[in-house]
Amino acid sequence: MDAAELLKRVRRIEIKTKGLSQQIFAGEYHSAFKGKGMAFSEVREYQYGDDVRNIDWNVTARFNHPYIKVFEEERELTVMLVIDVSASREFGSGDILKKNLITEVAAVLAFSAIHNNDKIGVVLFSDKIEKFIPPKKGKQHILRIIRELIDFKPESNGTNISEGLRYFTNVIKKRSTAFLISDFIDTNYEEAVKIAAKKHDLIALNIFDEREAELPPVGLIHMRDAETGQLIWVDSSSKSTRAAYKEHYYSRQQKANDIFMKYGVDATHLSTKEDYIKPLMSLFKKRF
Repeated sequence: MDAAELLKRVRRIEIKTKGLSQQIFAGEYHSAFKGKGMAFSEVREYQYGDDVRNIDWNVTARFNHPYIKVFEEERELTVMLVIDVSASREFGSGDILKKNLITEVAAVLAFSAIHNNDKIGVVLFSDKIEKFIPPKKGKQHILRIIRELIDFKPESNGTNISEGLRYFTNVIKKRSTAFLISDFIDTNYEEAVKIAAKKHDLIALNIFDEREAELPPVGLIHMRDAETGQLIWVDSSSKSTRAAYKEHYYSRQQKANDIFMKYGVDATHLSTKEDYIKPLMSLFKKRF
């Protein structure tokens, strides 16, 4: 992709997702993702009804009149996007690929973060760590993230969620809010989820396309695994083949759901064929 086309695509995504983050998600994001706690703001004179536990005894003694400490929510968060960039994100049976959906959702989350004065960082992973963008604030930083997601070419095709989460927990020492964005076509990542969820506020966004769950009956299909490159012929007219295909998808999804529930990870599914606003809003509101 040349520079002019890349800039056009970045601008289109900026216009759409920045508007969504300000008009729709701003309040929900603020309520759903709390800051680090309460920080001291100022001292003022005691008023009837104030909590006596907040009296500042040093100032009270100095002025011979009761004063209390006033606290406010310490808003600033570090938000991390831990994003699967394996080859399976190139799939899409409609107008939008999974990677396009990932880019838009990541942009909405990033703009929501900076709108609330939070820092945003990114870990891109396949079956290895592809890129780390340290947390920062600012519009230019968000635009860099969007550019990377649009134009990024991973070195590897495979998926290793554990590798992505391990790197994230090692590099980000303080507690953060982290969005794990993947289609979860992987195995053996439970222990990494357990460790990451214990240290951070981990949220899972499961990206999928309906054709991954339902195989249409159109006869013989030549199918290629995007991550391994393996080519096979599949007889989609066979009911048993379609049933096995469907069962494989739903068993993988159930495994992911069980892991998230076990370790208290909030999660939602985002489809390439449906608007992502409603499931994201529902996820945010569930956390109030």
